[in-house]
Amino acid sequence: MNNGYLNPNAFPGKPIYSGGMPTPNQSTANTTMQEYIPNEQSYIENILRVNKGKRVTVYQSFADAEEWRDKEFTGIIEQSGRDHIILSDPTTGNWYLLLMIYVNYIKFDEEINTVEQFYPSIG
Repeated sequence: MNNGYLNPNAFPGKPIYSGGMPTPNQSTANTTMQEYIPNEQSYIENILRVNKGKRVTVYQSFADAEEWRDKEFTGIIEQSGRDHIILSDPTTGNWYLLLMIYVNYIKFDEEINTVEQFYPSIG
């Protein structure tokens, strides 16, 4: 049927087994790999979460924009996630949903809170 080009036991969509354990795929990788990943790491979203309520300026660049390539957003950190930041600006009443992919850097108007568990101990 396939002239020996495709092993019928390794057809896409069919689980591949080795040593009695299934090889992780898209549906099982998350639960399997979580056992080996440390509980927390120092991601921007975590730093923003422990600084919720602080005033910041977010500097973003939009490479394909013709009218404005670089833009600043100033406001209070309301929420953050892996791919976004939500800011509110009490002076204007505006709310911003900013995508992390466009963030260059974030300037805080006060000291940044950190969580020690995110950083490896030195020494």
